Amino acid sequence: MGNALRFLYGECCSKPTTTGDGAGGSWVQQQQTHGHHGVSMSTGGVSMLIQDVHNFERTSQVPEGLSKHVVSSKKAQANWYSKLSEALAQLKPPPRSPEEISTFVVNTLKRHKKADVEVDEKAVADGDTVTVYVSTLNPREAACVPNDVQAAAAERAKARAHKNYTKADALHKQIIDAGYRMLNIQNEEILARKYRIRLRGIDAPESAMPYGKEAKEELSKMVAGFSLRVLIFDEDRYGRCVGDIYCNGVFVQERMLKKGLVWHYGAYDKRPELEKWEQDARAKRVGLWASAHPEKPWEWRKNRRENR
Repeated sequence: MGNALRFLYGECCSKPTTTGDGAGGSWVQQQQTHGHHGVSMSTGGVSMLIQDVHNFERTSQVPEGLSKHVVSSKKAQANWYSKLSEALAQLKPPPRSPEEISTFVVNTLKRHKKADVEVDEKAVADGDTVTVYVSTLNPREAACVPNDVQAAAAERAKARAHKNYTKADALHKQIIDAGYRMLNIQNEEILARKYRIRLRGIDAPESAMPYGKEAKEELSKMVAGFSLRVLIFDEDRYGRCVGDIYCNGVFVQERMLKKGLVWHYGAYDKRPELEKWEQDARAKRVGLWASAHPEKPWEWRKNRRENR
């Protein structure tokens, strides 16, 4: 959404000022930090933005250059302008000054966080591992797509257009074997790269252990169908990315620890807040802490490996 906002201001604003360290961040984040002082907008720019919204009302077409600045689908882009159109019609009087139009755009769109690629319930393996797919429309991902995967995706689209679904399915299997997948997002086919995320600092009971099923269900409920913010710190020996996950502003590991559904994995993560959240859950005897001596999942796995 930050890129979308940058485009909306692209023809009528100078670039927003940043902090001394040169950090960028989304326009919304800077707006919330610095108010309107980092933005310069001409009166002509105000008219141009409103003109784009009115043009969308007549033609249902977003500005031609928008796709160069955002990775979201055409339908998502249209949704943004639809929201601007609805909000503008209800705003009395309409915004006239640069400050008024900037506030209007931010307040209308800053909570619009519909994901281009979402997490479904099947992507949650257990209470501490999630599989996500990142759209290759993202410039960083696009630069890494192997040529054979790109070719397979293009051939699959042609096969589907000719209703040759047997060939299309075979090509999709080739794409999946390469670590990618074609996803239907808002009626558009999008090539996405697969990532397995191991939640940093926690260890969930295995599925055969008490509360293993509950941990998986809770994690699924938290992340399925939502846009996630993932911060990667490392890679484990199984090739999984180890990181922190936030969903709608909620720190996922914190929620899981406070509900007593996972252990703090103190051998690999020394953050004191994680230890405190586990201790609080222990004191309240919630979740797996209802048992006096719950078995540690890492010890359970070790015993199984040693056939004990």
